[in-house]
Amino acid sequence: MTVGTKYAIGGVITALLLGGALAMGVATQDTGTLAPGVRVGGVDVGGLTPDAAAQRLRDAAGKGRPVTVKAADQTWTLTSTALGWQIDPRASLRPAQAYTQERSMLERLQGALGRAEPQSFPLITSVDTGKTAATLSKLTAPLGTQPRPATLGFDKKTLKYAVLTPDTPGRQADVESAVNTFKANPDVSTLTLPLITWKSPQSAENLQKLADQGNRLMRRMVFKLEGTTRTGVLSPLQVADLYWVKPEGIVLDPATIDRAFKFVSGYINEPARDARYAWQGGKYVRVAEKTGHEVDRAAALDVFKKALVDPNARAVVFPAKVAQPKLTAAQLPDPNKLQLIAVGRSTYYHSSPERRTNVANAAQKIDGVVVPAGEVFSFLNALGGITPDNGFVGGLIISGGRTVDGLGGGVCQVSTTTFRALYQAGLPVVERNQHSYRVGYYEPQVGFEAAVYDPGVDLKLKNDTGGTVMLKTQNNNKTSTLVVEVWGTVKPQRSVSVSPAVILSRQAHPPAKYVYNPALGGRVAQVDWAQDGYNLYITRAIKDASGAVKYDRTTTNYKPWQAVYEYGPGTALANSGRPRS
Repeated sequence: MTVGTKYAIGGVITALLLGGALAMGVATQDTGTLAPGVRVGGVDVGGLTPDAAAQRLRDAAGKGRPVTVKAADQTWTLTSTALGWQIDPRASLRPAQAYTQERSMLERLQGALGRAEPQSFPLITSVDTGKTAATLSKLTAPLGTQPRPATLGFDKKTLKYAVLTPDTPGRQADVESAVNTFKANPDVSTLTLPLITWKSPQSAENLQKLADQGNRLMRRMVFKLEGTTRTGVLSPLQVADLYWVKPEGIVLDPATIDRAFKFVSGYINEPARDARYAWQGGKYVRVAEKTGHEVDRAAALDVFKKALVDPNARAVVFPAKVAQPKLTAAQLPDPNKLQLIAVGRSTYYHSSPERRTNVANAAQKIDGVVVPAGEVFSFLNALGGITPDNGFVGGLIISGGRTVDGLGGGVCQVSTTTFRALYQAGLPVVERNQHSYRVGYYEPQVGFEAAVYDPGVDLKLKNDTGGTVMLKTQNNNKTSTLVVEVWGTVKPQRSVSVSPAVILSRQAHPPAKYVYNPALGGRVAQVDWAQDGYNLYITRAIKDASGAVKYDRTTTNYKPWQAVYEYGPGTALANSGRPRS
């Protein structure tokens, strides 16, 4: 080998060694890029900086993949990113970066020479559950409905409390279930939202229980006054008026309870009877006073309320207290020393036998009644109650917007005449009630009348004469005339005049009403008579001994009243197709 050849071969070897060293130096140098052949989630990121690799992953993910959302009979197609699916590029690249840093010299050299083995790492994803829930809630909102409560009320056909309309359950898509499914498996291609339903608290089942409870409370109740034989009754419908059946339960009605309690108490009270006079043997003789029994209001009201909500309580005893009379027989004045103060008169032509019986009975009951000075005269107390055991019979009365058969028709003839006498005597009016419509029995003195009804509708005037007052009655059935006189131990130094009625307005009566009554057979019967409505007043002038005059006014508002005819089958009315009411 020549010297030249030797040096040439040495140069080649030196060059090869120098090149390998350079290549190894380049391969082992940290360039800040990912190793060649690295793939993340199937995306080639080898040779890219972390920032560039992260962006490539974002670009590759784009809007994600399509996801089908189903709920009820609706279907939507959304992107996974719209449902909150998202990639985490930095977390996904950390394993690739760690691999790049931890490669051996040989792996680095192979990578530099393009001979590296491909390395794959998973794509790390997450789900923004707040976004998932918001998207699904908005998407399925139209499918949702609120539950509709059942309604409860009083059925006028059955006269019972009942569920009037059923409840309808509410529904909505189960978003929470779908969110949990998507969070657990973000790669799903179909997401199904089940529908969940729920009932209103006011369900038909719950309300029916309340209706049953309300119907059990709707029963006939009999009330007795302790220590007496006095009784009063409330019908099932009257009892039903004392409470409400509401979704929250049975609710008592304080206003109607108070009215009913007053009604029953007034009916079963046995008031004390003051001493009085009675016409016997052609003269007035003393009748001794008598203690009474009255409802102990505070104790009885508590008993009443408790019994009302107990469906088994059907007979209720009201606690009573003894009522003492205010006037004894020893305190009665000598009837021969009384002076006539005033007179009231009325006529009752064309009255039925029943009405005449009640007029005579009521007139006899108040004859000889004495009112001490400063005390208030009560017509009902003087009468002792409008009951069968007190001698009263059935007759026409005004009730519920109709003239109907009722107990005590004709008593108002006596209360009206008594009012006229006491009013003419100048006594102050404490309570006076009018009739619903203009009544012919009290003509021609229009508006100069007083209605009573037992219990609760009374006639009361105060004795301000300064002495004892006694009432005398003169009833003549043959002439249909009634006179009530006011006598007293002191005749007030005053004169009283009552003006005729001043009519402010008049309203024509409505057309006649026709009512079908199958019991009438083939005939027509008039059961009520028409009267125009009036707004009027009478004026009383009271002139005292000094000549000073005091005026007061009694106002009356009569309703317009329609005639009512009942007709039976086979009549012209029945065959005409006239509407029946």
